[in-house]
Amino acid sequence: MTLSLNSRLLLAASVASVAFLGVTGWVLDKAFQNSAETAVRNHLQGQLYGLLAAFDIDGSGRLIVPTNLPEARFSRINSGLYARVVDRESNVVWRSDSLLGRTLPVGGRLASGDSLFEQITTRPGIELFWLRFGVAWEIDDPVSVDYEFTVAEDLTNYNAQVESFRRSLWIWLGGAVVVLLLVQTVVLRWSLTPLRHVAAEVAAVERGELSQLAGEYPRELSGLTRNINAFITNERRQIERYRNTLGDLAHSLKTPLAVIQGAMEAKQPVNPAEVAAQVDRMSEIVDYQLRRAAAVGKRTLTAPVSVSASVKKVVNSLRKVYANRDIQVNQDIRPGLKFYGDQGDLFEVLGNLIDNAFKWSRGQVIVRAEPIMEQKHRSGVRLFIIDDGPGIDESLREQVLKRGVRSNGRAAGQGLGLASVQDIVEAYGGMLRLASDNGRGTEAVVEFPAG
Repeated sequence: MTLSLNSRLLLAASVASVAFLGVTGWVLDKAFQNSAETAVRNHLQGQLYGLLAAFDIDGSGRLIVPTNLPEARFSRINSGLYARVVDRESNVVWRSDSLLGRTLPVGGRLASGDSLFEQITTRPGIELFWLRFGVAWEIDDPVSVDYEFTVAEDLTNYNAQVESFRRSLWIWLGGAVVVLLLVQTVVLRWSLTPLRHVAAEVAAVERGELSQLAGEYPRELSGLTRNINAFITNERRQIERYRNTLGDLAHSLKTPLAVIQGAMEAKQPVNPAEVAAQVDRMSEIVDYQLRRAAAVGKRTLTAPVSVSASVKKVVNSLRKVYANRDIQVNQDIRPGLKFYGDQGDLFEVLGNLIDNAFKWSRGQVIVRAEPIMEQKHRSGVRLFIIDDGPGIDESLREQVLKRGVRSNGRAAGQGLGLASVQDIVEAYGGMLRLASDNGRGTEAVVEFPAG
């Protein structure tokens, strides 16, 4: 069973909240227990000091028991508060009436001034807190008598306090968990409302009810919705390009097919040269239209391509083709510059333009590339391919960008390169322009806008 995003977030928040409050409750419980034990120790210490103040010794070192004890509970059987005094040989010299029928264990001997507080269990299985204190009672300097005073109290009051605190603590924490979960549910549903709107609008686009996502979304989702809209636009543009390419292909083939059909239906003998020319023309048309269709165009979700590495590959390949010519290539490319598009499209553009520069250059070609900062998350690319060749006459600059036209005026069908570059650049919403003077070379500038 697959949980929805809302359920996943609510479950995660609930687990985190319960875990946090559980740890908080455990820490508070431990802190209260420590505080309660400290209170018990302070209480026993006060009782012990009261006994020390009430007791005395005679000249022979024997303990003088007071007639009235400082705490009435010492005189009540099974009152829960107990006391005793032992000598240095651990013999009990006095015990409170409350200890009737009970015994306290004998602990290790304590030095004078030492004390020990701990929780113990007596033989009948009764749990107690006890406080032992070693005393050296001076009879005559330097003679003294050693005694150990012990006061103890059962855990009845302590356990009642702890249980009361725990009950209150977990009731309040449980209520806090319920309230927190309700608040989290409301907050999560409210916070995820924009995502539900995005999903609803995407579904509406799929049904054809909307052309794009049109809602107002928070800043955190604006990048997502912008990319979705760009993705939808690019896909529709690509489909439109395919449709137009097929239409252009069909339209372009009509004329050569009509010529061939007319030649076949004519009564005079077929001219093989004319048929071959029309076949060559159809082959060029198909090749050109396939190139147009193959251009991927702008893509929202695509891995960046290194411009520097792509230029180096194209230049190295062309050096081998034009190995018989000594052409110097100067590359000035901004380090780390990326092209956000299809690598094949970039190779096609670079290959055609740099190949033309090699072909017409007298010995030097310059390739430059710089970023076009149009958006924060990615930049565009501006390419400069410059040669020192004869240049292109002003009257031919627009013509050379059309299919089948070359600047040297040779036959149609030889100038598909620049037309293909123009189509690819237009698919990215970019621009191709030529700057040239006769005898001063040609500068081709390509701009790919930021994706």
